[in-house]
Amino acid sequence: MTDRTPPRERAAGGPIAHGGNLHEAATRYGIPYAQWLDLSTGINPHGYPVPSLPADAWRRLPDEGDGFAERAARYYGAPDAAHVLPVAGSQAAIRALPALLPPATVGIAPLTYGEYAPAFARAGHEVVPLDAHRDTLPAPLMHVAIVNPDNPTATHIDAARLLHWHAQLRERGGTLLVDEAFADTLPAARAASLAAHTHLDGLVVLRSPGKFFGLAGVRAGFALGAPALLAALRDSLGAWAVSGPARHAVSAAFADAAWQTRMRERLIDESARLAGLLLAHGFATRGTPLFAWTDDARAAALHEALARRGVWTRLFPPSLRVPSASVRFGLPGDEAEWIRFEQQLQQAVRSLDAAPTR
Repeated sequence: MTDRTPPRERAAGGPIAHGGNLHEAATRYGIPYAQWLDLSTGINPHGYPVPSLPADAWRRLPDEGDGFAERAARYYGAPDAAHVLPVAGSQAAIRALPALLPPATVGIAPLTYGEYAPAFARAGHEVVPLDAHRDTLPAPLMHVAIVNPDNPTATHIDAARLLHWHAQLRERGGTLLVDEAFADTLPAARAASLAAHTHLDGLVVLRSPGKFFGLAGVRAGFALGAPALLAALRDSLGAWAVSGPARHAVSAAFADAAWQTRMRERLIDESARLAGLLLAHGFATRGTPLFAWTDDARAAALHEALARRGVWTRLFPPSLRVPSASVRFGLPGDEAEWIRFEQQLQQAVRSLDAAPTR
């Protein structure tokens, strides 16, 4: 059923759907939690093997002099640690940043990470659809929040266009917010990162080790930007935003260049396998090395058919802004999961083909 709630009203309130909501799926479909194959997130299923943590990580308060921001600056390519603020997952920054910007018109893609529009609407901004293919931004826009590459559509914007947008917004006294949560895995996306430009006023980049490193549970992220804005964000979020254990885990992951290289190669291979499997059943996809996405006309029916078989995917229902449903698939975690997904996908597609047409 189409969501007919007005976009401004829908953005400002109501529950926001996310992947990983497996308990909800278990309740809805009557399948025990442990029996599900969860492909509903874009998180790396081969998470970084965190080494044993020192006892002080648990006993002591996090120490901002521990070099954590410096390590993040080196890994992401920020100018220096003064332009990096560790936060409790980039989600914390998404919620807090809109209130630090002057209320105005903000452009957000019609289909993207679902937290942005509500966060800006709550802070008094007017949220309007963003056409990511335009070089020149329309005059009413003062702020833009863009996920690059996008989640779930995988739309990727090169650095030149983003910097052109930033120049336009800066002339208006506005801000460009770029969420690069999925940039770690794609060479083109890493090359297009604006982290090195975050000395510029009116530019904020959000990064997350949760996706590529498979460390979503540690709730660590980074806001990269001008020191004055980061100071305001720090005041809003309060002290000790990132726990001691999280700081140790992420620092170890940043330092392990060999693991990063091996994992990028593995994810590229596995994402090609996923896209090929879906295409073999007639579903063309777009994606990143961590997920595949399709807006095929059968997307909603496929999501439902897989769910009835204990395979949980991420459904994006239709709305006034995006009239067609779509589905995102994460990567299976091991060969047994790949075999199970292939078998259940085959059965699900057969059920769709056998369903009567209206």
